[in-house]
Amino acid sequence: MKFWRVPLDSEEVQVTYGRVYILDDRCKGCGYCIEFCPQSVLQFSSKFNKKGYHLPAVDKPGECLSCHYCEIICPEFAIYSVESNPEKSKT
Repeated sequence: MKFWRVPLDSEEVQVTYGRVYILDDRCKGCGYCIEFCPQSVLQFSSKFNKKGYHLPAVDKPGECLSCHYCEIICPEFAIYSVESNPEKSKT
């Protein structure tokens, strides 16, 4: 993460990274998770689920900060993130 100035405790702060999981059958394609992701990790895919809705897809898998905004904003509980190592999430 790039700062416009260096905080006093910058060496103590550890940024958490995560991996996003989407439950295809629950998603209704509202796009809230895509709109409110602070890192712009998600985008609409060309896939449809069984109900005919466009699904979100992970566009930048190594940039998820596991902030859980997508989980909080999703009205259908169709998305969640799990903390992971940054080396594993970039693959």
